[in-house]
Amino acid sequence: MVLLLTTMAACGGDSGTPNASADEATLTFVGYGGDGQDAMIANWQEPYTEANPGITFVNTSPPDFAQVQAQVEADAVTWDVIAAAPAAAQQNCGTLFEEIEYTGVSEDDLVEGAVGDCYVGNFVLSTPFAYRTDSFPDPATAPTSVEDFFDTEAFPGQRGLVTNVQNGILEYPLLADGVAPDDLYPLDVDRALERLDTIRDVTTFAPNVGALQQAVGSGQVDMFFLPDSRLVPLLDQGVDITIVWDTTVTSLNALAIPKGTPNLAAAQAFASSVTSPEPAAGIARDLGVSPVNTSAPLDLSPNAELVQYNGPANTGETVSQDLDWYGENYNDAVQRLTIWLAG
Repeated sequence: MVLLLTTMAACGGDSGTPNASADEATLTFVGYGGDGQDAMIANWQEPYTEANPGITFVNTSPPDFAQVQAQVEADAVTWDVIAAAPAAAQQNCGTLFEEIEYTGVSEDDLVEGAVGDCYVGNFVLSTPFAYRTDSFPDPATAPTSVEDFFDTEAFPGQRGLVTNVQNGILEYPLLADGVAPDDLYPLDVDRALERLDTIRDVTTFAPNVGALQQAVGSGQVDMFFLPDSRLVPLLDQGVDITIVWDTTVTSLNALAIPKGTPNLAAAQAFASSVTSPEPAAGIARDLGVSPVNTSAPLDLSPNAELVQYNGPANTGETVSQDLDWYGENYNDAVQRLTIWLAG
C-alpha cells in the first residue's frame, strides 16, 4: 500500500527581497505535525519568542519538497524554515535552499556534521525496528532481527515503512540481505529495491512519520520501522510496543531555509538557536531523540529512555547514515525510490 511520496529536484530561482531584520518577523515553520511539531513549538519557538518578542511563528505541515520547488521557481516563497534531511539541503544548496550564516553555539559543542552550508542540525534520531506486542504476544515466536521484518512466512502481518530515505528505507533491506553495517555505503539502491519487492504486497508505505505513527496507533500495521520521536508519544498513550534492538539506523534531523524567503535574517537566527543546550535538551526529553548539543543536560522520561539509541536499552548495533554519500546521491536515490513506489 503506497500512500504518497513527494520528491525533490534541484532547481534555480531568484531570491525575493530579504527582510534585513532578525528582530521583527512572522516565520512560517514547516514540520511533520503531531506530537513532534508540538514539541518543536514548546521547546524551540515559544522560548525564542519570549526572548525575542518581535519574532512570532505560524506552523504548518508537512514539509513538501515539491512545494518548495514550486515556490522557488515562482519566486513566491512563503515558507521560512522547514524540517529537512541534511543531505537534501546540501545537494540542493543554493538552488532550493539558502546558505545559512550560522550564529549559534560553537560547533565544537555539537555532534559531527551538525552544521552544513545549507542546514542546521537539531537532533539525532534513530529509526529502530519495533512491533505491536499484541500482534506477537509470545516472545518465543516474535521477531528478533531486521531479517525477520522481511520474512513474511515466519512472521506474517502488515509491515510499515516511512518512504523518507532519512528513516532507513534503503539501509534496512540491505542489512536484511546480509550486508554488514560497515559495508553499507555506497548504497546499492537496486539491491535494496529488489529486497523491498519481496514485501511490497504486505507493507504500508507511509509518506511521513506522522502517518505511520497513526497507522501503528490504530493497529493497521503489526511491525514497523518508526523513529524514536514517534515511538515515545505512542508509548505515552499506552500503546504496547516492543523495540527490537538489532541493527538500528540513525540520522541527523535538520532545519533548512527555502531559497528566497523574505525573512532570511530572522530565519537564520532562529535556526541557529535550536543548537543551544536548553532547546536541545528539551526536544530530547519530550521525544526521546538524542540532542545535537553534546553538553545538553538530559532529563529523560522512562519512555524516552526506552528508545534512546545511545542509552542502555540498545543492546544491538548502530549505523549512522553517511552524510557525504547522501550529499552527492540524495536526489538520485529519491527519484529511483519514487519510481519503484509508483511501479
